[in-house]
Amino acid sequence: MAQNTTHLTRQRPLGSGFTAASTADEVLRGIDLSGTNVVVTGGHVGLGLETTRALSRAGASVTVGSRDPDRAASSLTCVERVEIARLDLLDPTSIDAFATRYVASDRPLHILVNNAGVMGGDLVRDARGYESQFATNHLGHFQLTRGLLPALRAAHGARVVNVSSGGHQLSDIRWDDPHFTTGYEGMLAYGQSKTANVLFAVELDRRWADDGIRGYAVHPGIAFGTALGPWITDDELRAMGILDDAGQPIIDPDRELKTPHQAASTSVFAATNPRLADVGGVYLKDNDIAPLNDPTPPVAFGTEPITLPGVAPHAVDPASARRLWDLSTRLLQPLR
Repeated sequence: MAQNTTHLTRQRPLGSGFTAASTADEVLRGIDLSGTNVVVTGGHVGLGLETTRALSRAGASVTVGSRDPDRAASSLTCVERVEIARLDLLDPTSIDAFATRYVASDRPLHILVNNAGVMGGDLVRDARGYESQFATNHLGHFQLTRGLLPALRAAHGARVVNVSSGGHQLSDIRWDDPHFTTGYEGMLAYGQSKTANVLFAVELDRRWADDGIRGYAVHPGIAFGTALGPWITDDELRAMGILDDAGQPIIDPDRELKTPHQAASTSVFAATNPRLADVGGVYLKDNDIAPLNDPTPPVAFGTEPITLPGVAPHAVDPASARRLWDLSTRLLQPLR
């Protein structure tokens, strides 16, 4: 029984002293990352770009994985100690190539931020027939993280940060049909992928903590232009209270509406804060460990931002986390 309720005790706020309005630079104040090696997927745009900039300013050397290295290079021209490597999370061969190159460089990897992702929209399948949000947001990062395991171990103290979302409350894992062979709904598929991000962090931490590798999942909040699907209309954004009548983004961190620099702060907090040194396998929000929500019905999407205070029980259930790890391994097995 104690093993099955570990997640109930872990999901307790630390009282970090930071808030929903804190920025990435504020949570890094006083932290020197000189000599620290970081990988950020999608680290050239949106939240990933803010994460890369902040970690670089603190002294880290950052490798950015991007499907379009030329575009990434143009975004990162003023960032110090950054390199770019091609990475397509829908292409297993690209993922293996990225991980192999990094491991062959003999650099320890202290921080891996699994940041890149897609959200909602029409049904898209990859070459394997897998639903693209689950394949990109979860399976691609699952394959990448396992490929980078030798470098993570070599750090003798590493952190893996999965960028999840409050959208995890939209859906548990659809164990019988994770690829939506029937009844596709874009936001349910997104919710499933974000639940997978959390469960992956839970099981990674259980399996790898003895190697000094800790896992975290974070909800960054909503940052206009970085976290929303292009298929959402301005009228819908106004109805959700995200845009004002003039079409300008509303900044209200207490309602999860943040600037990109505020939204990137929880990823940076999870990656660096000393108070997390002895705890992992947790979901964070607003620069602290989030509380566990009471079980609730699925959250409707399209009227207002998802503002439940913490993490849904289904996303931190240890039995589900092990089950997802096994499922993910099987889904990748034919390709390995």
